[in-house]
Amino acid sequence: MQRITTYLSAGTSATVPVGTVVLAHDERHLRRKLLHLADGDMVMLDLKEPVVFGDGDRLVLDNGDQVEIRAAKEPLYEIVPRDPLHLAELAWHLGNRHMTAQIEADRILILRDRVIREMIELLGARVVEIVEAFQPMRGAYHTHGDNHGHGHGGHE
Repeated sequence: MQRITTYLSAGTSATVPVGTVVLAHDERHLRRKLLHLADGDMVMLDLKEPVVFGDGDRLVLDNGDQVEIRAAKEPLYEIVPRDPLHLAELAWHLGNRHMTAQIEADRILILRDRVIREMIELLGARVVEIVEAFQPMRGAYHTHGDNHGHGHGGHE
């Protein structure tokens, strides 16, 4: 069985991956795990520290081949504000409740939660049920397995 001990950030490799692994947002915080690839193969991930992976990040096999991580499609609420100021207000309310959120210029995505939906609608936003890949923002103190943010010095 192939083993993985290093990784690369999304967009940093032009190598064609030999496989993919599809994971939900809460499955992408990994250190050591047997991963089942989309084609049925299995690989052993064995990192020194836990890492929160994003869509498009690459896992490097011992033989140099790469496996791409893909974000799974998940049932979400798309929150559509009236304007940019309203988006900031909604983001504040969600953050105050420690909601995991993907914040974009014209919308916010969250996992479905009936109580939060009611709150957001009372605040004047439109809420739409969707299913798509979820890339929530990482916290201010998050690192990608190292001490300097998303880079991978020494891991490549």
